[in-house]
Amino acid sequence: MKRITTRAPRRFGRAAIALAVAGTLALSGCTAGGSGGDEAAGADNTAASMKDYKADTTFKATEPIDFSLLWTDWPEVPITESWQVFDEIEKRTNVHLDLTNIPFSDATEKRSLLISAGDAPQIIPLVYTGEEKQFAATGAVVALSDYEDYMPNFQKYVEEWDLRDMVDNLRQDDGKYYMMPGLQEVSVPTFTLLVRKDVVEEVGEEIPQTWDELRTVLEKIKAKYPDSAPLADGFEGQSMLNYAAHAFGTVAGWGFGNGTFWNEDAGEFEYAATNDGYKEMVEYFHGLVADRLLDTESFTAAVEGGSTVTEKLASEKVFVASGANGTVQEFNTALDAAGVTDYEVLQIAPPGGPAGQLVEPRNFWNGFMLTKEAEESPNFIAMLQFLDWLYYSPEARDMLRWGIEGETYTKDGDTYTLNPEYSLDAFNINPDGKTDIQKDLGFSNDPLTGSTESRALKESYNVPAFVEYIDSVLTDRTPRDPFPPAPLNESELEQASLLSTPLKDHVDTNTLKFIMGERPLSEWDAFVSELEGKNLQGYLDLINGASQRWAENNG
Repeated sequence: MKRITTRAPRRFGRAAIALAVAGTLALSGCTAGGSGGDEAAGADNTAASMKDYKADTTFKATEPIDFSLLWTDWPEVPITESWQVFDEIEKRTNVHLDLTNIPFSDATEKRSLLISAGDAPQIIPLVYTGEEKQFAATGAVVALSDYEDYMPNFQKYVEEWDLRDMVDNLRQDDGKYYMMPGLQEVSVPTFTLLVRKDVVEEVGEEIPQTWDELRTVLEKIKAKYPDSAPLADGFEGQSMLNYAAHAFGTVAGWGFGNGTFWNEDAGEFEYAATNDGYKEMVEYFHGLVADRLLDTESFTAAVEGGSTVTEKLASEKVFVASGANGTVQEFNTALDAAGVTDYEVLQIAPPGGPAGQLVEPRNFWNGFMLTKEAEESPNFIAMLQFLDWLYYSPEARDMLRWGIEGETYTKDGDTYTLNPEYSLDAFNINPDGKTDIQKDLGFSNDPLTGSTESRALKESYNVPAFVEYIDSVLTDRTPRDPFPPAPLNESELEQASLLSTPLKDHVDTNTLKFIMGERPLSEWDAFVSELEGKNLQGYLDLINGASQRWAENNG
């Protein structure tokens, strides 16, 4: 299997990953039920289900059945008649999928409209933790915790990968959970720092392990390349502040979520933007701006500003930047095109800081919801078995990523090899292959493929440098503990939204102002007072009340 490591990945992928990560982190804070209730309305709807279905067996309906599914169209990978993936699913399972297609550009809005109107298909993929809350509160989706026992693959990997506490943290105020998440055997931050390792070595430094060490590296690069602003983000600061915040003992950027942070000593939630760690983080980045070590344009440019960062990196005005695994290839391509030689772009573990060598908590990836209409189907239990196989069985996960074993790929232990006549352009694999398994056959598709992955499967399509990145995070960093559940009921959700939105808007605006020097840090106390004037205490009382209620009801 041949991989070209200097070709540019699809540009759209970077923005899509950024939006997905932002959604995951922003919504995964304080949601909150295994088998939840005594009543399971769909338990008798067993038509076409398998009586002896268990983990690691192929689900096959006892008769042909149709299920409806909401499909998000990626603009650069449109469904074509040649797509083999749906035929292969039907061949193995006796299930035909009827798709309702929505565009990626406004998928979240269209999904909400369809569900609210009662017009949504039965199966809703691409759901990130927290996105289910509004639909659970209105009774529009199924309490899937009532049916976990029908999903043996899910249960198997939840236990093997030690994810039970995370699943329990999905429970809503009624003690039930309403989405089935994508399970990841290993979880590392998607976005982090990408550094020109060769330049770091050129200035006599080693790869920084803390933010203070990074500042030292940046100062020396600035001295060597005085026209540079060596550090850049490209996502309005939201990416860098997100992965930096954990090391300062707070949350920020994409990971700000509902704005609360668990104060272990006080035993209650506080507002993140008012804690000492948040101020210290802002002071750190303000100092970088003041000394022209941080590219300010990239800190105020939206997601598409990533292209500007790439241009600056290629012209050696930037040497350290936010990015994901695919961004490494993008930077490599730009440097090659600019004629830069003997370089190495390295993805490093997020630096540590005053709070320790901390990174984000382990995360789920996207999973699915089921609409209430699905629960009424005579084939409901068969649907659960089918989705358990599709989302959580190794057989299905291998098929969704690589295609048909023996035809498109071979497997030897944990090693996957794409056959030479096939390519996977999205990951620069076998570029000379005549048939792209994604574009031409529908495997490695975005709505289904990345949801649940073993470590071996994740590593199978990534470059060795990304495997080294995984190792560095797992070895040298500690995931921050998840916050205790504080699930809100329907009326509280509405109230929390009304209170939290103006608070977050004020935080976002003033965080950038402080960092950019547009507002003096001497006004920090005034900033906190402004938040208090927006009924901050009322908001915290709401969250802490929900937290206390959950603790009392669940021991």
